[in-house]
This record gives sequence, C-alpha cells and structure tokens, in this order.
Amino acid sequence: MNGAFKTLQAINRTKNLKAYIQTSSSIFKDLSKQCSITHGAVLHCHLLKMGLSSANHIAVKLLIMYLKCRKTFEADQIIRDFNGFNLVAHTCLITANIEWGNLDEARKLFDEMPQRNEVSWTAMISGFFKYGRVEEALLFFDRNPFQDVYKWTAGISGLVQNGLTVKAVKLFLEMLEAGVFPNDVTFTSVVRACADLGDFRLGTTVLGLVVKSGFEDTVSVSNSFVTFHLRFGEKAMAMRIFDQMGEKDVVSWTAILDMYVERGELKEARRIFDEMPERNEVSWSAMISRYSQCGYTEESVNLFSQMVCSGFKPNISCFSSVINALATLEALKAGMSVHASTLKTGITRNVFICSSLVDLYCKCGNTVDARIVFETLEEKNVVCWNTMVSGYSLNGQLDEASDLFDQIPNKNIASWNSMIVGYMENEHFDKVFEVFNLMLLSGEIPDPSNCASVLCACASIASLGTGKNLHGKIIKLGLQPNTFVATALSDMYAKCGDIESSRYIFDKLPGKNDVSWTAMIQGLAENGFAEESISLFEEMLRSSSIAPNELILAAVLFACSHCGLVDKGIWYFSLMKDVYSLKPKERHYTCVVDMLSRSGRLSEAEKFITSTPCETEINAWAALLSGCKLYSEDEIAERAAKRIYELGEKKSGGYVLLSNVYASAGRWSDVMRTRQLMKERGLKKNGGCSWLELKNKTHIFYSQDGSHSQSAEIYGVLESLQSDMLIL
Repeated sequence: MNGAFKTLQAINRTKNLKAYIQTSSSIFKDLSKQCSITHGAVLHCHLLKMGLSSANHIAVKLLIMYLKCRKTFEADQIIRDFNGFNLVAHTCLITANIEWGNLDEARKLFDEMPQRNEVSWTAMISGFFKYGRVEEALLFFDRNPFQDVYKWTAGISGLVQNGLTVKAVKLFLEMLEAGVFPNDVTFTSVVRACADLGDFRLGTTVLGLVVKSGFEDTVSVSNSFVTFHLRFGEKAMAMRIFDQMGEKDVVSWTAILDMYVERGELKEARRIFDEMPERNEVSWSAMISRYSQCGYTEESVNLFSQMVCSGFKPNISCFSSVINALATLEALKAGMSVHASTLKTGITRNVFICSSLVDLYCKCGNTVDARIVFETLEEKNVVCWNTMVSGYSLNGQLDEASDLFDQIPNKNIASWNSMIVGYMENEHFDKVFEVFNLMLLSGEIPDPSNCASVLCACASIASLGTGKNLHGKIIKLGLQPNTFVATALSDMYAKCGDIESSRYIFDKLPGKNDVSWTAMIQGLAENGFAEESISLFEEMLRSSSIAPNELILAAVLFACSHCGLVDKGIWYFSLMKDVYSLKPKERHYTCVVDMLSRSGRLSEAEKFITSTPCETEINAWAALLSGCKLYSEDEIAERAAKRIYELGEKKSGGYVLLSNVYASAGRWSDVMRTRQLMKERGLKKNGGCSWLELKNKTHIFYSQDGSHSQSAEIYGVLESLQSDMLIL
C-alpha cells in the first residue's frame, strides 16, 4: 500500500490529471478489499483539498469503500454530494444492503429507482437467491427486461445454490434456446448441477459444449470438471484435466488435495500440499483434519501452528480438529491457547467447538473448566451432553456423571453407553447392569457397542447367567453376526469358564479379525487348554492373512508357560523381532521369566531378566520369586527380593509374594520386616472381593463390607455358622 501511495505522489497532477485520478481510483479499490478505512480517509481528505473528490469516478469508489467498511454516515454524505439520482451509486447501495442481509431495504431502494440497468437487476436476483428466498428471486428474474448472459447465469447459479438442480439444467436449456451464449460462470454452475444430479452423461455433454465454445482453458471451468470427475470416482480423468491445465489456482490444487485426503493417501496428499504455490483455509483445514483423524496428532498440531503463523484464519472444522488432536495428546496448556483463539473469533458458542473443548478439558483431568464451557452453550445438542457425561466418567466422578445424565432432555444410545462405559471402566459392574436394564425399560434398542460393554462387565465378574440372558437379547436383535459383538460373546464365555460355548461362537464367526483370534487364543490358555491355544495360533498362521500382534503372542507365551513348553515358548519369543518385526514389551519378558521359573530353570530366568534391553516390570521379579518359593531356592529369592525393594514400585503384589516365601520357609522375622516396609511405603494389600448371582442379580462383597442392603442378616448367619463350627 505504501508503494501505491508513492506512485500517486510521483504523478504530476497538473500535467497528467487523468492518470492521477485513475491511480487514486485503483488505490480506493484495494482499500475496499482490505477494508482499510484509515488510509482511505486520509486519501479522501487529500482529494477534498484538491477539489477532486466530487469527480464521478472518484466519488463512486469512495462510496464503495465506505459501504464495504460499513461507514453509513460517510456513505450518506457521498450520496448527497451526487445532487440527485445516480444509477451507479444507487446500485452500490442496493448491493451493500444485500451483503448486509437487509433484503427488504434493498427491495425498497430498487423500487424507488427511476431507471435500472443490468447490474441492478442481477444484484436483486443473486441477492434473493443467496438468502434462500427463491420465489422472490425468480420473480425478479421473470421481470428482468435484459436478456443477457448475466441474468441467465444469476438464475442458474442461484437455483444450484439452493439445491434446485433440475430447474437449473432446464433454465440452462432455455438459455441456449433463447440464443444467449454461456460464459465461464454459467458453465461452472451447470457442471456443478450435473454432479449434484449424479448425471455423468449430461456432464460429459456439457464438457463437449465447453470445448466447442472455447472455455476449456478457463481456470474456473477446468476446476469444475476436475471436481465433477472426482465426484464420479474418475480420478485418472481428474488428474489428466488437472495436469493439462495451463493455469492453476488454489481451487485447482485444493480439489486434487481433497482427492488424496479422501482416499487416505496422506503421504501423497502432503506432497501436493507442499507443492501448492498458494494455499487457502480449505487446503490447510483438509490436511489438519485428516492428520487428526488418522491419529497423527502431533503433525496436525504442528500444521495448525504453521497455518496461524502464515496469517490464515482457521475455520470451525479446523479448530475442532486441532482441539481433538490436543485432547488426544492431553496438551492442556496448548489447548487453552487455542480456546483463547476461539473466543477472539467468536465461535466458542458453536456446538461442535464446545463439545471438542469439553472433551479436551476432561481428557486433561480438568472437569471444572469443562463444565464452565458446557454451561456457556445456550443450545446444547445431545453430543455435547454426552461428552460432558463421558468426561465425568473418565475422571471417576460418577456421581456428577449420573446427575448430569439424568438431566439430558433427549437421550440417545450414546448417552446410555456413556454411563455404561463409565461404570465399566471404574469397575462398578452392578451399576453397569442396572443402567443397562433401565435403558431397556426406556425402550432404547441396544447397539453393538452397547452390548459389547455389558458383555465385558459380565466377563469381568464371570457372571455367566447375565451373559446368557444378554446373549438371548442379542440373537433377537440380530446382532450376533456382528464381529464386534460375537468377539465380545466369545470372550465373555471364555472368561466365565464356558470354553465350549466360546469356541462354538468363534468357529461360527464368518469374518474373524485380530481381536477375535486374540480373545479365543487367550481364552483357551487361561482356561487350562494350553495345547489347544497353541494349535489355534498355528491355525491362524496357516488359514488367515492376519499377522500376529503383541497381544496374541503374549497369550501364546502364557499358554506355553502353563503347559511346560518352555523351549517352544522361547522360540516364539525370538520370532517376535526376527519374523514379525515386533518389539517385545515388558509383559512378554515377564511371560518368558514365568515360563522358565515354573519349569525350575531359575538361574536361566534370573540371567534372562538381567540381560533384557528394557527396564523389567516388578511382575517379572515376582514371577521369579514365585518360582523360588516353589523350588525352595533361597539364594536367588534373596536377590529377587532385593531387586523388588530397589524398584520401589507402589504396588503391594511383590511384597505380599515375598512375605509368603519367607513364611513358607519359617522366617517370621523377615515376614514382619517385609510387612513393616509395606506399611512405611503406604502400601496395602487390596481387599478380597467375592460375588454371586441370585435370581439374575449380581451381589458383590468386599472384605469387612457393610454396604449390602442385607449385610446385618448376612453377618448374623456367619456368626451362627461360626458358633456351630466351634461346637463341632
């Protein structure tokens, strides 16, 4: 802008007044686009002093600038200076009111005009179409006396914008019959209409007309055909048109970028993105959103930072994507910074942004701020309610979750599932069944995710009766063929000890995935069918294309450990890195240690632990300690115990096991020393938990628990039994 002002100052207005006025006019045009009212007012004052502001050409540009910047007082002053009606100025007023959404005022101004031109008629047609007032727009179209391309194009484009594609195509045919030749905007709108109609044949016919008319090299028309072919899956043709374009703009590049993004080819999409000579908000948003959706959260956040630094304003979709990425990363500080940006742009009240922010704060453990964001939204949809309920559940605030759940005006299946999953993850299994039964009574039909959560609760407490009842409902609802549900059923039966039913469901499953195989292999191993578990693993390798994952191999190692196949287990362990390119985790090392310890190969187990490349978990040393107890190996037990002390893990399991080893050897002073150390470190052995099913209801009991409604009667019976036992 400074360069433009210097150019103006360099012109000798006395000798070349025309050039001076043209340059001033050009500057006003640029200022209008930038809405830079300060520079505009300065130039206006300068022209006033010189007596040039009243020149028609300058006055119109001034009027446009003030209207663009919504400076109505200054605009009214310019209008008064025209000394009567001016067609161009009046049309500018109409256009401005349409942009502001003041359609009735625009109509009033239009009706007051003693004469009208093509621009004023077209402005009214386009304006009323823009705000969805189709019937009124068509009335202006029919009354328009000018039979030019602008009238027809405004009508066709307006109909397409409002989804009236059939009418748009008919109007296009009427235009051709009237002998009016289309322009590039007309063709762009018609191609879009063909795409929306799903009429590929009609679109290719229009393409022929475009070539015949000589518009095939026009950027906007070429862009529309790239998009058209992409809509019909003709990606090769879309790329061919794109490659043949002599000139490409940001829309051209973004269309191709969208193609790769939709196909999930992120590497190729990023290549196109990096090659783009110019980017817009859509292209930035496409990459940021796809990175976030595909789990590349850090890349999504980095790209968002680059976008902001490049001066682009993120849209709602972009903000939502980066907030979701930050929620996954649990990056509270960065999330709060993005929240501040949404406040500045005024989109915080958007329900999608609000839900994403609630999710962010909850995943970062800040439910207080999440609730504040939630409460600021005046019109909440069910997604926003569910997000806040799930957030409370995630943070173990189940009372708050339950209270808010009761307030949801229109619950859906996701609402019920948010409570069920919350109770499930916090191991309140009795509440899982209670909420599920309330859901059924409300008339809500369970979905696969819902059923899988309840089956998981059944498996966790080995509630076979409840699981069978749910299985019956699943069959009635026709959900058993679902791989997700069938896998959960198979896992439930396995964990409840009914391995026959588990295997039957697994064998009937048509599309087995890695989760299905893992559940069955692990179920067989945990129920003592170790050899069958290994055989099933071998069958998976032979009959399916599924590659072993970390969980499957952990189950196989567990099976080898429990059927004494030590050498075979070590061989499977070696295959993880050498064949399957999997890096063993702590659990895999623990399985090998357990395997060696159970078979009495304690020295080998100890050597294996000390040679592992990563820090072994306390369970590995506990497994070795357990083997020492079984084979009375005090020397290695001492070293294992010392290592458990050094690890200083805040877990009682290793210390309890060590205490038991000392007790079995009669070393009571060491038993007392171990228990004293547990006390000093604030460790406690978890209380025992028991449960039983009675009349389809699960009753859960903890050690010295008095919360059961019939606890007084239960303890009374126990005391009576103790008395009878003493007498006997």
